[in-house]
Amino acid sequence: MGRVEGKVAFVTGAARGQGRSHAVRLAEEGADIIAVDVCHDIDTIGYAMAAPDDLDETARLIEKTGRGAVIAQADVRESAQLRTALDSGLAEFGTLDIVVAQAGVAGMRGQPPLQAWCDVMNTNLVGTINAIQVALPHLREGSSIIATGSTAALMDVSQKDNPGADPGGIAYLYSKRLLSEYVHVLATELAPLGIRANVIHPTNTNTPMLQSEPMYRSFRPDLENPTRADAEPVFGVQQAMKVPYIEPEDISNAVLWLASDEARYVTGMQLRVDAGGYLKWYDYRK
Repeated sequence: MGRVEGKVAFVTGAARGQGRSHAVRLAEEGADIIAVDVCHDIDTIGYAMAAPDDLDETARLIEKTGRGAVIAQADVRESAQLRTALDSGLAEFGTLDIVVAQAGVAGMRGQPPLQAWCDVMNTNLVGTINAIQVALPHLREGSSIIATGSTAALMDVSQKDNPGADPGGIAYLYSKRLLSEYVHVLATELAPLGIRANVIHPTNTNTPMLQSEPMYRSFRPDLENPTRADAEPVFGVQQAMKVPYIEPEDISNAVLWLASDEARYVTGMQLRVDAGGYLKWYDYRK
């Protein structure tokens, strides 16, 4: 049997990148998947969002494992859309055991800047809360909630001398920080019910968000039109290990563990999958 055999997972941001990887990994280990994604661009975000065909491909990959997939185009900023999508999945599968609140955007250099701030906050923070809270009435003892934070949320950026020091970029950092606090408090409230809630903090991850022009410009502000080749050597500043980034599968393995009964007593955790990035900021006593 798989490590999440017979369970049902609700995954946001599932059309590509980390979200697709998490959905497929959980399916490989026995879970049926309710997969949602916005599947259209956001004007202030300087890279393309996933398309409907991407979400269809996620469904194909899930079904290839032998598990069921219910997909829906839904914007995490709108709780009603998420509730409709979740209800469709529940009608098919009957129960819900795992929530993976993965959907997120990076608004570095987004225009207009204050709208970029709003779009990032509404997606990363409000969207995470929406995904979790539409699921809460359906969760039972043994369920697991997993939210995607970022090692950026753990960094001291008081000098704002970091990649993305503009409203859209700073919103990314603070949205991840605030969602981490939300999940921490929620975990305290859910613990007596036997429901767990944790946050995973990835470092740079090899997805379309990282491999995008706004991110290249954030890491190489000294160049007018930086390329991937220009930016990749600088990506390594985020990690202590000698890598520019990690792969989505590295995060998916942590998601699987937190979703499984192997982590049945793990809750309120801020789990870093960061190639040692945190070590560059703090000592072990913090």
